[in-house]
Amino acid sequence: MAQRLEHRAALPPSQLAFWLSSVFFLANLILLLKSVVFLEIAIVIFAMLVTCLCTPVLAAPTSKPAKNSCLTPFRISSSGNTRARGGIALVLTALAVMQWTAPKSACAASPQSAPIKTLDSGRQNRAQASAGGGNSSEPSPPLDPILAEARSLADKGMASEAERRVRQYLAVHPDSANAHFLLGHILFREIQSEARLESQLALQVQAPMDGAKVLGRNSSDAKDRDEKAKASLAEFTAGAKYSAPIAADLKVVAFDYVLLGDYLDADKWLTKMLEWTPDDAQGWYYLGRTKYNENRFAEAISAFEQCLKVDPKNVKAEDNLGLSYAGLGQNEEAATAYQTAIAWQSQLPVKNPGPYIDLGSLLLDENKPDEAIANLLQAVEISPRDSKAHELLGKAYARLDQLPKAQTELEKALELSPQSTNLHCMLAPVYRKQGLAEKAKLEFDRCTAMHGTHSSPETPRP
Repeated sequence: MAQRLEHRAALPPSQLAFWLSSVFFLANLILLLKSVVFLEIAIVIFAMLVTCLCTPVLAAPTSKPAKNSCLTPFRISSSGNTRARGGIALVLTALAVMQWTAPKSACAASPQSAPIKTLDSGRQNRAQASAGGGNSSEPSPPLDPILAEARSLADKGMASEAERRVRQYLAVHPDSANAHFLLGHILFREIQSEARLESQLALQVQAPMDGAKVLGRNSSDAKDRDEKAKASLAEFTAGAKYSAPIAADLKVVAFDYVLLGDYLDADKWLTKMLEWTPDDAQGWYYLGRTKYNENRFAEAISAFEQCLKVDPKNVKAEDNLGLSYAGLGQNEEAATAYQTAIAWQSQLPVKNPGPYIDLGSLLLDENKPDEAIANLLQAVEISPRDSKAHELLGKAYARLDQLPKAQTELEKALELSPQSTNLHCMLAPVYRKQGLAEKAKLEFDRCTAMHGTHSSPETPRP
């Protein structure tokens, strides 16, 4: 009887230990859910409490645990001591599992556990932008300090030094998309891009024999320019192997193709770039210029109108809108556009001669030389070294039989554009009509020879 009473008296502590262990287990889970930061502290405190409370119950000899026993299932019997050990084993199993998983979570959350390189994150951002349907209007991601310094040098006009720095970086990091893209931008800048780009995309007023308006390419350093443009494209191609380009990259790719006279590819990449950055007025402007050089005048009109929506009263866009209307033979709309562009810049301190030149050309086509001269004189006043203005002015004076004035203007135009075939051909009859037979013969011969070598008709108007 006494033994049975002692046995019964021994049960409550084991049950108490079981319930306490369960409570502590639940409390530990709550702490885990509440904050991962306190997980390790909670585990230590809980283990100490369980050890203190359960020592009397676990006084029996312990068996050697099996390998990885904490990950195996447990069978819990109905006996008191076994149930207590089973409850504690369940808790310890849960702790073991939490300790197994917690370090992984902590490592994932720690910013120091896996260092992120700037260039790697940049590539990731670019790829995400590309995969996200064109969220590439966002600015470029931060550059490595060496590349940031190179870009700063390029911004200061030190393109050669910037190129050297980037090439040194690529020798160590050949898979850096940012470095390849930056080098592509730098090489484009070395071409003195803006002036040459305008020249390459200059819209010709004079139409060739088939009626299509084309672009002459007669730059003295055209070979060097083409090589730099090709090298720039090669860098963008190399960078694209490691990361998707952003809108700014595609714009330069398009400009490289413009410089190479490949308007089809320029059109393609400008169009793609504008899908990402529809508010880029410059992009719309150059897309319009490219469309015009492809003789796709209706599409050019649409591009210039988009440019004007983004950048109202853009004189160049309005002027080129007029040229595009003229390309479709819609002279009335063209004249309106030219006059609008002239009105917009009436109060500007620096004026663009383009609208005056293009309106003068249109008036000459309509056989209105007097009106044309008034506009062309304005153009010459604004830009005395514009070959096209002098050429058209000479043509207008010749129409009015004012031959000395025509001679002066055509000679000035030829001085500014010595490789222009048209000017030699226009000067010859002006000399002949004035009795200057020797000069006339010389210009006729030059006209014939230059036509035979397929020389470019004129220097493009910027």
